[in-house]
Amino acid sequence: MKKYLFFLILTCLAGTTAAHAADCTEVGKRVASEQGGTLARATLDTQNGNTCVVIVLIPARDGEKPRRVEVAVPAN
Repeated sequence: MKKYLFFLILTCLAGTTAAHAADCTEVGKRVASEQGGTLARATLDTQNGNTCVVIVLIPARDGEKPRRVEVAVPAN
C-alpha cells in the first residue's frame, strides 16, 4: 500500500510539472511574437522560483547575423 501511495504522489507531481511546461510554451509563443521572432525553446526553471526560460530567434536584417534572445519570465 505504501508503494502505491508513493507512486500516486509522484505521478501527481509529475503532472503538475508537465502542466507548467505547457504553460511555458504558451508564454514562449507570446514572447516570440512580441519580439518579432521564432520560438526556439521554452523550459521551466524550478531552481529560480518557477520561471520560464524562453529562447527566441530574431531574423537577420541588413546583412546582420540572426540574433538569439534569452528571456526569463515568471511562470503564472
